[in-house]
Amino acid sequence: MIDTQRLRILREVARHGSFSRAAAVLRFTPSAVSQQIAALERGVGAAVVERSTRGVVLTEPGRLLVEAAEAVFAELHHAQEQIGRLTAGRTRLTVATFTSGGRHLLPRALARFVAERPDVEVNVVEREPEDSVPMVRQGQADLALAYHFDGPLPVGPGDRSGLVWTPLMEDGMSVVLPPGHRLAGRESVDLTELAGERWVMGCLKTEAFLRRYATRAGFELQISGSTTDYFFAQTLVTAGVGVSLVPRVSLDPAALSLPIRPPRPTRYIGVATVLRRRPQPHVDALVAALCGGSADDAELREDDSGARG
Repeated sequence: MIDTQRLRILREVARHGSFSRAAAVLRFTPSAVSQQIAALERGVGAAVVERSTRGVVLTEPGRLLVEAAEAVFAELHHAQEQIGRLTAGRTRLTVATFTSGGRHLLPRALARFVAERPDVEVNVVEREPEDSVPMVRQGQADLALAYHFDGPLPVGPGDRSGLVWTPLMEDGMSVVLPPGHRLAGRESVDLTELAGERWVMGCLKTEAFLRRYATRAGFELQISGSTTDYFFAQTLVTAGVGVSLVPRVSLDPAALSLPIRPPRPTRYIGVATVLRRRPQPHVDALVAALCGGSADDAELREDDSGARG
């Protein structure tokens, strides 16, 4: 039987890349961490880390154990949460969401959910996908409303930690223009027509994303502003600072925006949950409400051939 304490130590070593940093987090000595990892290796009959002067990296058996550890500790955390709910006589549902999803997609689904299940205490936390998805994996959140761009899914079909990804919608990107812009009045625009424009970033992660598309379109991206909020970015566009790439969910109805013609940058929105042995009726109900809400939202599903302004 694998010792869960040693699994916890291995998980911290994997996170921090060294025995000394893991020891500081665990409040152990580096020697104690090393001894526990050695004992784990003896127990499983294989090396779980490779040691070097630059730190430690996981071997393939080590990666398998860390994936198992994530699932084990998520289940334990979930069980502890469930016990707490039983002893407190209440049911609590923790939802992690990114900002624009929490502003536009979550409220209607929550309103339906709360009306049908008034006995459930809902706790909402704002997190970006790189933080919210691990929260679900570790049992700190019941579900995460998240997104990804044209890279890999936050969770894959073969995710060994038991994460499940439920797609909600394709959130196509539009260009937001300042008043009186030369392209105003068009129904749509090709990205190549935006060469030479100065750009305002509404999300730090979209810069690398947009640079790839700009390179494909044959121009170099010129940035005149960087923000972490699409609505702030759109106010800067209105002020004439530049143009911005904004997903439909985050578009200000008053903004002058044009859909980008395919192949266009797209943000994919979905829900991350964990497949558990016990039924999760509250989680399933909120996921169903989110799916229904995104399907019913005529504005978000409108034909991208029409401009807003």
